Amino acid sequence: MDIHYFDTLPSTQIYLVEALQNNRLEAPVAVLALEQNAGVGSRDNAWSGGEGNFFASFAVKLEDLPEDLLLSSASIYFSFIMKQTLLDLGENIWLKWPNDFYKNDEKVGGTITKKVNDTLVCGIGINLKKSQNGYSALQSDISPQLLLEKYILALEKFPKWKQIFSEYEVEFELSRKFSVHIENYQKSLSDASLQYDGSLIIEGKKVFSLR
Repeated sequence: MDIHYFDTLPSTQIYLVEALQNNRLEAPVAVLALEQNAGVGSRDNAWSGGEGNFFASFAVKLEDLPEDLLLSSASIYFSFIMKQTLLDLGENIWLKWPNDFYKNDEKVGGTITKKVNDTLVCGIGINLKKSQNGYSALQSDISPQLLLEKYILALEKFPKWKQIFSEYEVEFELSRKFSVHIENYQKSLSDASLQYDGSLIIEGKKVFSLR
C-alpha cells in the first residue's frame, strides 16, 4: 500500500475521499498527516490536533476484503486490527463498540468509515501524545509513521471476520458500563446483545454502527 505523508492537512479523510473521487489516487492507498486542523470524527464532531498524535486515512478495494466481512462490520474490523497493533506495541488499549479506542475508562481515539464506489475509506484518529478534542491521550512515544506502517502490515493480512469477531466478542463485555448515541438518544450497553454482523440488539431493536 502506498503511503502519502503530509506535514499538515485539514482532514486526511476528506483529502483521501476527494482524491479518490477525482481519480488522483486509487486504492490501496493511505494518507498520514502530522497535524490536522479540520478533521472529522464520529457524528461529525471535530477531531483535530498537533504533531505527535495520529491522523491517518486509508482506502482498500471491497474485493480485497475477507469474503465473510459485511460492510456493517467494517468499522469494528478496521478498529480492532488497530487495537491489536497498539497492544503489540505495548499500549494497554481496548475497543468500545463500535469504533472508539479507550485506555481504561477514557477515550483516546476513534474510527470512521465511508464507502466510495468500490472502495472503503477508513479514517483513524488517536491521541498518542497529547490530550486533545476533549479526550485523554496514551502518553506514548510511538511515532505516527511507525504506527501506520505496522497497522498496514497487519491489515494487509486481511484476517477473517470470524477470527476478529471471536476475539472482539470477549472484549465487548468492557463496553457494558458505557452508553452509545442511537438516533440522537443515549442508550446503555449494559443489556445489549452483540450480533455476529457487528450490530447490537438493544431493547429488542437491532442497531448498526453508521460510522
